[in-house]
Amino acid sequence: MARADVTLTPAQRRTALAMRPWLPRERRVVWRGAAGRFIVACEPAAMALLFALFTIGLDRLASAKDHEGYIYLAWLFGFGAASFTLYAVGLLVTPIRTLLQTRQPIFIVDGYVRTRGPDARSLAGSSGYIAALLDDGRVAFEWAAVGDEELPEQMYPAFMEFSEFGGIHSVDGRSTGVLPEDFPPLGIGGAQPPRRRR
Repeated sequence: MARADVTLTPAQRRTALAMRPWLPRERRVVWRGAAGRFIVACEPAAMALLFALFTIGLDRLASAKDHEGYIYLAWLFGFGAASFTLYAVGLLVTPIRTLLQTRQPIFIVDGYVRTRGPDARSLAGSSGYIAALLDDGRVAFEWAAVGDEELPEQMYPAFMEFSEFGGIHSVDGRSTGVLPEDFPPLGIGGAQPPRRRR
């Protein structure tokens, strides 16, 4: 195998690799996960609306000659409204981005999985990189990994499915856990404490 270390561009991936659309059950899992985040974002959105109403009310009250000092309270509530709005938007960025990614293809590669440790460009907390390689050594895509232990330098043959945003979904027909088989409605009960080994 010629080790080319050439990373395919998005256009090259779409012309050189086998692809399939997301299955309805896979999209449903992503929708369920995103719905939980949407519900969580309702609280800061409601607070932003409430603070915005306080801001408008205090601004109108401050226009009266006897209550000019209320303008400072209006600014305070205005700052609170802006802060809660940014928080709500921040909560929604990842789920919206994830939902949009379900419109992108899932790629199918019969090649190699390669892991390697972090390098000079790695962010703090990175454990290295995981890549999907073609049989000629070209890199179909590579993802940064996060973890406590540095990934070993290794490469092994694998038949895999992956998405650019999510990572490798399955290796040799077994799920990697990137996309769960199912997700509880609104994520309630989705986070379970680790089980103790006996």
